[in-house]
Amino acid sequence: MAGHSKWANIQHRKGRQDKLRAKLFSKLSKEITIAAKMGDPDPDKNPRLRLAVKEAKSQSMPKDNIDRAIKKSIAGEGEDYEEIRYEGYGPNGVAVIVEAMTDNRNRTASTVRSTFTKNGGNLGETGSVGFMFERKGAVSYPVEAGDADTVMMAAIEAGAEDVESTEDGHVIWCADTDLNEVSNALEGDLGESESTKLIWRPTTTTEMDLEGMQKLMRLIDALEDDDDVQNVTTNFEASDEVMAQLEG
Repeated sequence: MAGHSKWANIQHRKGRQDKLRAKLFSKLSKEITIAAKMGDPDPDKNPRLRLAVKEAKSQSMPKDNIDRAIKKSIAGEGEDYEEIRYEGYGPNGVAVIVEAMTDNRNRTASTVRSTFTKNGGNLGETGSVGFMFERKGAVSYPVEAGDADTVMMAAIEAGAEDVESTEDGHVIWCADTDLNEVSNALEGDLGESESTKLIWRPTTTTEMDLEGMQKLMRLIDALEDDDDVQNVTTNFEASDEVMAQLEG
């Protein structure tokens, strides 16, 4: 899934340059509060919370912020939030999944719809693009974690389904329901992961040229700028030349 790897790299590149650190922490805090609210406030007894805390740590979120987000759930905050998934099409017919967490469904739907429209896309019905993706667990490790064979052996032992090793690092894929178990097993062999999360993995991709990618990035940026939006996933495929021009 070259398209997905490149998409992940864009995310990391943006993350490094991101001046909106506070916005990122706010999204991570919201996920921690909701996860703690839905289960147990102890990460060891709540797999979703454990993954949320792990992801926050991988983004260098301070421990105080993490503790505060868990305490909010105990204090009863986050009661009104609901998780909603929107699906639509971006420029060149690329599929887009938007995951939101909101206390006002109408506000979020209206904002997401107008963001799609303003950026050359259109919001579809739920299920309109979901069939082009699979829900998977993804555990990322840096290159230093080991060579491809070492990581592959650890992944097989942990019960993972697939490994992608590139010069940028390793991504270990597993069934969505196995993520907690697989990531724990990998940690024993390879140490702390860079990232452990559930994502939508494209099963079919849409080839994008430079102009299409520029439009798509504008749409993604505008969606991610919305406080209610937690994650944006697309199924683009782009050549190395296009990606180099985009980053240049």
